[in-house]
Amino acid sequence: MIPDEAAGEGGSVAETVRGLQERAARALPAQLVEHADGWWLRHDSGSSWWVASVLPHGSAGTAELARRVVHAEAFYARHGRTARFQITPAACPAGLDDLLARRGYRRGHPVSLQAAAVAEVEGRQAGDRLRVRVEDRPDGAWFDVWHTVHGAGAVDGAAAWGLLDRVAGPCAYARVLDGGETVAVGRAVADTGWAGVFAMATLPAARGRGAGGRVLGALAGWAGAHGADHLYLQVERDNPAALRLYGCAGFRELCAYHYRTAAAKP
Repeated sequence: MIPDEAAGEGGSVAETVRGLQERAARALPAQLVEHADGWWLRHDSGSSWWVASVLPHGSAGTAELARRVVHAEAFYARHGRTARFQITPAACPAGLDDLLARRGYRRGHPVSLQAAAVAEVEGRQAGDRLRVRVEDRPDGAWFDVWHTVHGAGAVDGAAAWGLLDRVAGPCAYARVLDGGETVAVGRAVADTGWAGVFAMATLPAARGRGAGGRVLGALAGWAGAHGADHLYLQVERDNPAALRLYGCAGFRELCAYHYRTAAAKP
């Protein structure tokens, strides 16, 4: 259920969700984006697969919907990629999920879109040994922690650096230090009253000590100073540790979504 204060006066759930997902697309900018009838067709060469999925927003009739799907499939075929759609019932056309299922697309990767008021998150603390720094650019220590936890073996490092270089909005890169070692990181991007939280990662040896909460608190403080009243994030539903962290920090689910991926060609 979307919090009333997050939806804004006069705003609908669909408008809020659509706006947040488009903010997230700007905060995770693909190498190439084609805007087609309200859909974002995104191509990226290797930073992460979700950056290269279709963001299908707006309504469409049955025949128009089929035409748009075929157009998207042709876009990905031209780039040698498999078509993948982000399916958010609150924001995508009715009937799209069923249409893709009939075309053989596999359903997977359930995700929770969540939000929290900055005032609820700001100022959370942890143990005395942990210090936090917030900078406007990532350094090697920040990137190494993120890549170790999330990217090693799955994400091309150069492509990931390229994505970060393409972000146009105000950015914050938070890292928690235990002594001189960076043990946890995260980043935020401010965009029209909201700030998205991305790239949360804590080294295994540092988990359970409040480092993730320190990152969230630091990013919330930065977001408030940059005109954002709310934070949003996207977390996989099969990640109980992350769900607990965000729940304790005051995040609540706005909606759930999933992906549909085309079957491999024989």
